[in-house]
Amino acid sequence: MRVLIVGGGGREHALAWRLAPEADRVYCAPGNAGIASVAECVPIASDDIASLVSFAREKEVDLVVVGPEAPLVAGLADRLEAAAVPVFGPRGDGARLEGSKVWARDLCDRYGIAQPWSRSFTEVQEALEFVRSYEGPYVVKADGLAAGKGVTVTPDLAEAESALRASLSERIFGEAGSRVLVEECMSGPEISSLALTDGHLVLPLALAQDHKRIGDGDTGPNTGGMGAYSPVPFVDDVLREQIAADVLVPTVRALEAEGIDYRGLVYAGLMLTGEGPKVLEFNCRFGDPETQALMPRIASGLLGALMASAKGSLSDADIVWHPGSCLTVTLTSNGYPGEYRTGLPIGGLDAASEIEGVTVFHSGTTMRDDRVVTAGGRVLSVSAMADTLEEARTKAYEACSRISFDGMHYRRDIAAMGVSID
Repeated sequence: MRVLIVGGGGREHALAWRLAPEADRVYCAPGNAGIASVAECVPIASDDIASLVSFAREKEVDLVVVGPEAPLVAGLADRLEAAAVPVFGPRGDGARLEGSKVWARDLCDRYGIAQPWSRSFTEVQEALEFVRSYEGPYVVKADGLAAGKGVTVTPDLAEAESALRASLSERIFGEAGSRVLVEECMSGPEISSLALTDGHLVLPLALAQDHKRIGDGDTGPNTGGMGAYSPVPFVDDVLREQIAADVLVPTVRALEAEGIDYRGLVYAGLMLTGEGPKVLEFNCRFGDPETQALMPRIASGLLGALMASAKGSLSDADIVWHPGSCLTVTLTSNGYPGEYRTGLPIGGLDAASEIEGVTVFHSGTTMRDDRVVTAGGRVLSVSAMADTLEEARTKAYEACSRISFDGMHYRRDIAAMGVSID
């Protein structure tokens, strides 16, 4: 089977690494320096829809797996299906689940899926008057795609006002921020719940917990993700079943009722409140860095399940999971999620990978003069598998200590909550 993975980050490296043993050939567009070790990298940008479709047809690709959300929102799955190429990822109408937070909130309202209260705004003065009408904390979200950086959570009214002005007046997120949501700030642990669907059936994956803020103790600005781990020890079987029954299945049923044939992955970012799980956000693709913590836990069956989802026949699909835990730490460039330098040489990759159970997934790297150098804000994802979460954590941080590049930053508290409970 020939597989094309679209994207060039840590999520795509983890997918390529996991799918390579099950596939005859794996292509990745555009890929990165790490992905090149497990797949054939193709110099096609992930938003070059016409070229991706042409390549898939030329190489007679059996399945396209789309990593990033932007190509899905732009209609890549629609174009591939029109060309008779099976694709794991929803069409544009279903990708609105992530492409428009307002649309997703309205969907939950219509079908009774638990979520925080929210109000949407397109005019800055109206939005400012609303946040001034109640005491914080405040949650401000850009409606569209903002690469994980369009969310501000703050107890400070002035910071909430600044976020509204930045999005609605200054347009720092472009069209994605031309509409904003102001939401209830809920309390409780956050978890990531992912599931495959063929448009009707739902196959939940293992749960994970992401860490979004740049600094230890969940401080500083939101990022695309600073680390993750799986499984989540404070979620038992009863709660897992409740999440599937109250969130995942109703979401797929809601999409189906709207006339949307949604095939691919449903990702629900959840807050575990005193009233039960509530939806913080939806994604229409694999999470990053959750994927880097999930893929090492899969023993077999992923490729068959992705193909079954794409073809609308998930009933016989089965994924076999390794026991134990996996923890991922994201290494970032100095200054991320703001401005940062690139082209910095990276050392210690081989030394880190020598640790048993450790895999280093490349997120923002490239080759220059036969050396791996930085090429993004999130540079590497260091994943470690072990029998226990505490052991996985020890291995991951030992591996991080062996890697170096100028200005390298990472959080030291990934899975601290999970280890205290495990």
